[in-house]
This record gives sequence, structure tokens and C-alpha cells, in this order.
Amino acid sequence: MKFKSYTEAIEYLYNKAPMYSRIGKSAYKANLENTNKLDKYFNHPHLKYKTIHIAGTNGKGSVSHTIASIIMEAGYKTGLYTSPHLKDFKERIKINGINIKESYIIDFLNKHYNIIEQIEPSFFEITTLMAFNYFKDEQVDIAVIETGLGGRLDSTNIINPILSIITNIGWDHSDLLGDSLEKIAYEKAGIIKKNIPVIIGEKQNEIVNVFINKATQENSDIIFADENFKVENYFITQNQLLQLEIKKNEKNFLPGLKFQLIGFYQVKNVPTILQAADFLTNIGYNIQETHIYRAFKNVVNLTQFYGRWQIIQHNPIIICDIGHNKPALEQNIKQLLKMKKNNVIFILGFMKDKDLSSIFPLLPTDSYYIFTEANIPRSLKAKELYEFSKLYNFNAEYVENTKEALKKAINIANDTDIIYVGGSTFIVAEVI
Repeated sequence: MKFKSYTEAIEYLYNKAPMYSRIGKSAYKANLENTNKLDKYFNHPHLKYKTIHIAGTNGKGSVSHTIASIIMEAGYKTGLYTSPHLKDFKERIKINGINIKESYIIDFLNKHYNIIEQIEPSFFEITTLMAFNYFKDEQVDIAVIETGLGGRLDSTNIINPILSIITNIGWDHSDLLGDSLEKIAYEKAGIIKKNIPVIIGEKQNEIVNVFINKATQENSDIIFADENFKVENYFITQNQLLQLEIKKNEKNFLPGLKFQLIGFYQVKNVPTILQAADFLTNIGYNIQETHIYRAFKNVVNLTQFYGRWQIIQHNPIIICDIGHNKPALEQNIKQLLKMKKNNVIFILGFMKDKDLSSIFPLLPTDSYYIFTEANIPRSLKAKELYEFSKLYNFNAEYVENTKEALKKAINIANDTDIIYVGGSTFIVAEVI
């Protein structure tokens, strides 16, 4: 079979290979067997360049993109592999902020069609090896690699990085990763490798020993970023940047640092990013403070990183954010309530595996809700969400189509209101 167009190639990938983000648990493979077979077939492409490996429940996308931006600004040819994408598959694989070429995807699938048919890898398994090969063929200096789900059994976990990073641990994908924070932390800690330093973004007392024990076992230096870097204060400037007041080991650091990502939850990611930059500098990467300033201020422009507290319209303000679990939504709601606007209209949709009983109590009862659903099999039906919301006496309705839901919200909103779109990456993707 030969693919003549990008559309044909992508349709084959989506239809041939099970994709967790679309169909859920049945696409998850709890072993690295296929990945190792593909890696052997491709002659271990990830060994041809340096890598940084990033896992965590929340923040790994922001951390990955900002670290990549810093390295790019310092002049290194930088690969970036993340998931899921918002609008287009090509967003997952980038070099210096530029998406993988369509021609490369077509050629890759045509050239390696037989091995894909033989091994029958998942969507993420074949995509991971495609990324690793692309970075090898394009001769990157370094690649920032984000895990897809978990860590220990994630397809990306065949790499031998110069640095591992775990942003934080929260309740997400507990049906696959474990029914306690300790079990989830154990899975994420699986990216800690022998003699490879690891940065833990957030020191969480209830699970800190999981990481310390794993690091000791692997003889890995462990660094807790929030012990060294602290955000003392922050606010949004008139030109919509998050200005940060930072201390490094109790001393003022990078005065006036401005972040293009303006969600208040980014405050938890900043120490992790700065600790990584510090580590890279210490091992010989030529990273200057000017590179950090520029990378923070331009991360969206540099890497096309969207869907994180993204304001797509003013009057009324429309905010889109892909935060989809309890910790992320909790931070977003706090920020919304601080904005001092008249009313908040929520457009929300969730996947079937979300624990709504932990999320709904966070939602303000004096807001208006339009429940909707993404056009994928994993999406919870809008009507079911609406029915569940009756337990909380929300003022709500449901609109099955996301774009129609947005039109409805705009029609009923005043110029001084806020429309918040979220609950799922796929809801945000369909709206923006």
C-alpha cells in the first residue's frame, strides 16, 4: 500500500493503530514489547542525540515547551515531542518550533508499512518511533521528550536521557496507573534511570519517599526544584504577560521575568523550568539569562504552544484551557474568580474516565453552565453531564456540538462576562 497524501497517511495512523486519546483504556499497552521491537528495527535512533525526559500529572506540556524554547534561544537545534495535539497531528513532533514535514510522515509510513502491519503497534508506539527517527534524520542537538501516559511503561521510556524531570503527581488516569498517589508516583518514577539526575518539580510530602527510594536505587542525583527556586509574587501585566518575582536560594533572580503563559498554575512550573536550565548550564550548555528571558516571554510564538489559558476573544473574554483534572481545574477556577468580571459562563465537556464527583464540587454554583461533548468515542455525552449536574443544582443546559455551544454562550453573555472553555483537550481543540 502506498500513501499519496498526508490525509491518507494520517487516516491510516488513526484507523490502523489504537489511539488512547480517542478510544481510551483499550488502546493502552502495559509493556514496552512493541516499542523495543520497533526500536531495534530502526537501530535505536534516540541514541544519536541528547534527550531530556519529562513526566508528571500536570504541567509537563508547559515545562517541555518552555525548556525547549530556552535551549532553542541558546542556539541549539532542538527537537520536541509532546502529546496530544490540538488541531493537527504534526504539532506532536517539532524541531525549533516547526512542525514535522507532511512529506516525512508520508515517506515514513510508506517505507515502513510492512513492519507496522507486522508488529501492529499502538498509535503512540509508532508515533514515538517516528519522532525519534525524525530527530535523528534532521540531526538535532537535543530533544525534549514528554511521556504520553505514566512513565515506567510509556513508549518514550526506552531513551537514555541526560536529565529526567517529574513535574508533580495528582489524580489522573488512576484506572491505568493505580488507585493511590503512591502507585501513580511509582509509575512516573519509572523514568528515573541509573546514574541520570532527576528533577522533581514539586516536593509532595506524602509521596516524596517514592522518588527518593527510586533515585537511591538507581544511584541518581535527585533535585527538588521548589527547594531552590521560589515564585514570591506574580501578576498579569497590561500587555497580557505573567510577571514573576523569583528567588533562587533566597536571593532575587531574573528580575522582571515575564511569561507568555498567563495561567496562574504556571507558577508551579516555573521552578522546574529554571532548575532544568540551571542544570544544563552546569553541565556545559551555553544558556545565558537573556535566553531565559526571551524564551519565557515568547514561548507560544517560539513553539506554537496553544490551549493553556489562551484568550481567543475579548468583550466578552473567552478563555480556553485544556486542564482536565481536579488540580488543574481548581487552579483555573481560583484565577477566574479573581478576575472580577460580572458572570462566568462555563462550556465544559469531559471524557468518560473522569471522576466528576471530585470535579463538580469545585465549580462555582452562581455561574451558568453549557455542557457539551467532543466528537470522539471517549467523550462523555453532553446530556449525561447535564443530568449529573442536577445533583449540584447548577443553572445549566446542554448543547451537543461544541461550536454551537460557544455560539450559545456568546449570545447570552454580556461584554463584561467571561466565557471559560475546558474540561478536555478535545473540547478546546474543537473550539479554537
